[in-house]
Amino acid sequence: MKIRIAGIVEDSIVDGEGLRITVFTQGCPHNCPGCHNQSTHPFTGGRDADTAEILSLIDANPLLDGITFSGGEPFLQPSPLTKLAREAHARGLDVWSYTGYTLEELTAKKNPAIDSLLKEIDVLVDGRYEEKQRDLTLNFRGSANQRIIDMNAYRQTGKIRLLDI
Repeated sequence: MKIRIAGIVEDSIVDGEGLRITVFTQGCPHNCPGCHNQSTHPFTGGRDADTAEILSLIDANPLLDGITFSGGEPFLQPSPLTKLAREAHARGLDVWSYTGYTLEELTAKKNPAIDSLLKEIDVLVDGRYEEKQRDLTLNFRGSANQRIIDMNAYRQTGKIRLLDI
């Protein structure tokens, strides 16, 4: 299954807890002023990557703790990312995803493909980057409005539980 990507970082420690492989998707409708991934915004950029290619990178690194989907906007490509997330879970990895949407916006779409991806995400960092709320002291996010959501707790209780990390 193909994913349109801007790039892959094979050993990130800034895109979630632990050692991670980060997949940067290509294409973003949010165009947040000050975004540090502006090269991922155009829908015409990047390249196609097969999920098998990414899985081979995962399998080559036994030290990985997880995989992170970043962007661009990962929720524009939910089907291949769901497949990749399931395969990551099968390998014992956790799954983080960044999104410019809020969790409420994503669930309101009532899109089965998006809902399937949300079921595979362990930690969701949601909300648009807001330059006026930029805070370099925050872990794993760029602006104070963004939330780090424990999606496993959300699925169990139906209530948003923020992680304090």
